Amino acid sequence: MLLNIVFILVGISLVLWGADRLTEGAVAVAEKLKMPQIVIGLTIVAMGTSMPEFCVSLVSALKGTPDLAVGNIVGSNIFNALLIVGVSAMVAPMAITRVTISKDIPFALVASIVLMIMCLDGHISRLDAATLFVMFIAFMYITLHGAKIGKTEQQEESSDIKTEKKPMSATMSAIWIIIGLACLIGGSNLFVEGATQVAAQLGVSEAVIGLTIVAGGTSLPELATSVVSARKGNSGIAIGNVLGSNVFNILAILGVTGLISPMTIKGITTTDLSVMVVSMILIWFFSFTRSTIERWEGVVLTAVFVAYMWWLL
Repeated sequence: MLLNIVFILVGISLVLWGADRLTEGAVAVAEKLKMPQIVIGLTIVAMGTSMPEFCVSLVSALKGTPDLAVGNIVGSNIFNALLIVGVSAMVAPMAITRVTISKDIPFALVASIVLMIMCLDGHISRLDAATLFVMFIAFMYITLHGAKIGKTEQQEESSDIKTEKKPMSATMSAIWIIIGLACLIGGSNLFVEGATQVAAQLGVSEAVIGLTIVAGGTSLPELATSVVSARKGNSGIAIGNVLGSNVFNILAILGVTGLISPMTIKGITTTDLSVMVVSMILIWFFSFTRSTIERWEGVVLTAVFVAYMWWLL
């Protein structure tokens, strides 16, 4: 038990430090490429911080524990949308761009609804998984294609990119991103290993472990990265990271995992899936209020997350 607690503490420390390095590198990349922060957040940062979910879900499915695999994704998306956006908005109000309101949030919402529908029969087949993965490819094409068009919008967003130091070189940016991702993934794995062992000793079910302990652990990179980005005034990366991670979790991770190993789901309830969908609706609704998620709205999102955890446990 003592060793598991050490794993948890070391894991959290690595995640927090790695998030800071990743954010610095990602902002520098955004400046060098003259791309909107939201695109960097939706692609590089989102995929990097979703690697723990990918590893955990794939291994869980292959080991015959699909409830842990799907629970990890559903729980992570709830964690991302409610707690991460909530805490980030409480740290600093998050500005939402027009493109995010009209394209990125609706796409994340559609992905959540599609997953909910697929899970109603308690099974994710290879056909379901293939559908999810095709949707992911479409999302990436739309996002990267929009980056070219969005360069004209970069002049409006450039004021959002704040640097406290001299411009970082391309080499240094790449080094920070790699080191940051390595710390995020390594730290998350340590956290999940320790937390899962503790939960198992307490006799908690796979579904609940996936929805809480594992989801929280694998979402630590998103939490740390978004909070650090919000604190530094880079709200584009903060919100883009959450939306991109949610889309990546559902479409890419469950798409690839389901193609390799079709999953039968027993412990994930309609309530869990409904909370995932409602969380995205709340973000979309709040983003229409002056194109900003205010501090009080962050409090509401966090309160909904706490209420869901209370109900679950």
